[in-house]
Amino acid sequence: MKREELLTEEVQDVSLDDLDKSNILEIYNKIYGFSAESVYRASVILKRVVSECDLRFVSFTANLVSTGLRGILADMIKKGFFNMVVTTGGTVDHDIARSFGGKYYKGSFELNDEELRKISIHRLGNVLIPFENYGGVVEKVVNQFIPSLAKERKEWPGYQLLWEIGKRINDPHSILKAAYETETPVIVPGIVDGSFGTNLFIQSQFTGFRINLFEDMKLIKDRVFSSKKAGALLIGGGISKHHTIWWNQFREGLDYAIYLTTAQEFDGSLSGARPREAISWNKIKEGAQQVVVYADATLVLPILAISLIS
Repeated sequence: MKREELLTEEVQDVSLDDLDKSNILEIYNKIYGFSAESVYRASVILKRVVSECDLRFVSFTANLVSTGLRGILADMIKKGFFNMVVTTGGTVDHDIARSFGGKYYKGSFELNDEELRKISIHRLGNVLIPFENYGGVVEKVVNQFIPSLAKERKEWPGYQLLWEIGKRINDPHSILKAAYETETPVIVPGIVDGSFGTNLFIQSQFTGFRINLFEDMKLIKDRVFSSKKAGALLIGGGISKHHTIWWNQFREGLDYAIYLTTAQEFDGSLSGARPREAISWNKIKEGAQQVVVYADATLVLPILAISLIS
């Protein structure tokens, strides 16, 4: 490695005047140090995913859907930035609950949870969810729609079932509605892990309703094997992250990958594993453009979204 090859681009100072008139991503590029560089790189790679990839994944965890990011994620699907969604069972719960009148409220991490329980309020971080705005709403929706869907046919792929739910939603900020309108598959490998899945199970006892997740897997398989270029924005970890990179190993890995996470790699967890580890599993290609942004998604995702519409 030669010294002159490394010292080619200077760190630039930013003034308050720059903040007043410059694109925020360009500001981060100038600041460069530490996390600013990774956010800027993520914006560059994400633009390439959207413009160059025929298979564009976004994976995320359900907690984000309890926040205002729900609307941003729905709009990114509507605009076609992504054509494959992989998420968790709680995403379905929160999206349904909020779409059918359940209101979530601003709270605090420091509230007393024993007291919250006494007054029938769930706490999700600093978001407050009244009991009646969550499980009961999801149960009512499942009980309202599943019997008629079961009469239409007994067995449904998960993604088609979620389209049917999205079809019946009028909320413009709904992820499921956006997915239905754009025919974007929402793949939920852990669909039974939550209120929606539990209520589906209860309905199955009376209607014979069944979910066929093998059809979801077949859909991903077909899309993966037929893709020319694949990229992914992976927000958070867990099953949604793993399911996304797992399937891409069968095409020798993703071409582009952006990890947005607060998890660390030092416990050996999948959630904290960096893209370089995924290369050893053939889940990300050698030479793939990839970056990890260590930050809360509520701070960074709006900035990445701006980079796609500016």
